[in-house]
Amino acid sequence: MSKNIKVSVQKVLKTFGSMTAADNIDLDIMEGEFLTLLGASGCGKTTLMRMIAGFETVTSGNILIDGRDVTKLAPRQRNLGMVFQQYSLFPHMTIAENIGYGLRARRMSAQEIGKRVGEMLDLVQLPHLAERKPPQLSGGQQQRVALARALAVRPSVLMLDEPLGALDQKLREQLQEELRRLHRETGSTFLFVTHDQEEALGLSDRIAVMKDGKIAQLASPDELYLRPQNEYVADFIGKVTFIDGLYRAAERRVTTAEGVAIPADLPLSDGPVRLVVRPENIHLTDDAGDVAGDLVEVSRQTGTTTYQVRLDGGQVVKSRHLGLGETGLRPGSPVRLRFDTCKLAYPLAA
Repeated sequence: MSKNIKVSVQKVLKTFGSMTAADNIDLDIMEGEFLTLLGASGCGKTTLMRMIAGFETVTSGNILIDGRDVTKLAPRQRNLGMVFQQYSLFPHMTIAENIGYGLRARRMSAQEIGKRVGEMLDLVQLPHLAERKPPQLSGGQQQRVALARALAVRPSVLMLDEPLGALDQKLREQLQEELRRLHRETGSTFLFVTHDQEEALGLSDRIAVMKDGKIAQLASPDELYLRPQNEYVADFIGKVTFIDGLYRAAERRVTTAEGVAIPADLPLSDGPVRLVVRPENIHLTDDAGDVAGDLVEVSRQTGTTTYQVRLDGGQVVKSRHLGLGETGLRPGSPVRLRFDTCKLAYPLAA
């Protein structure tokens, strides 16, 4: 059974004077979906969310929620929940009172409010903190309260505008797990805005990568990573090295101007191409028959080691490995690389 369209953005344009922040955007968000608007600062993602929420007017076009045209309606008439980077909790109220605030505004009975607040406290696993006040909670706990308050009113869509941006890395990872669990358990529709690609890849059912007020590509995380439609998306999602060369389909390889041969199996005709190479597709090897280079730098992150290697001609590529890697290697060391068969490239003008 197919899901219904929860939000439909139809040819929406937003201009600020001579600047176009949203350029005739079409976007459907499905019921129960976790959809993320991803992009660099100034790409239009926050403006698009604010127009859906009603905090920003639309220059032209329409926005529908649950099939109802809300383009000209005030935010309070759209039945949306909002969570921001700032928790925006009332410091003089208890946690239970904060969660029940929107319910009281809707004139629900005290009994109904008590029941719903209890459900939300259980959902975010904070029932033991119901009578505390926000200043007594950690940042992560306060953001969970903000989530509970937004979900308590049972919104058509939960809007999350960089909600984890103010947290340190460990708390961000914990709250990402929390968001995944809340989405799974509530079945709600989530619209998430972030500039963090790893956050988007880890949370989303689909991601809309935005650039210059347009959607550069809308797809699942796997599709974006493995089959980016253009160089901008390829470069924005994950780490990537672009290598220019001449593709020969019969030889199943791309040869650079310096004579470096890289195995490739591309759905393209013979001719100049720009290869898309991920760090996990390049491996250090002892095989003398592979590509030679000089080590430029070694960097270590949690659980991985990345080697930057300069090939003949000056091209620098990155090779990523699990674990701490070869600790004896130093910048300047000669190394050899093995490339996996590349599957992705963009044709270049001859």
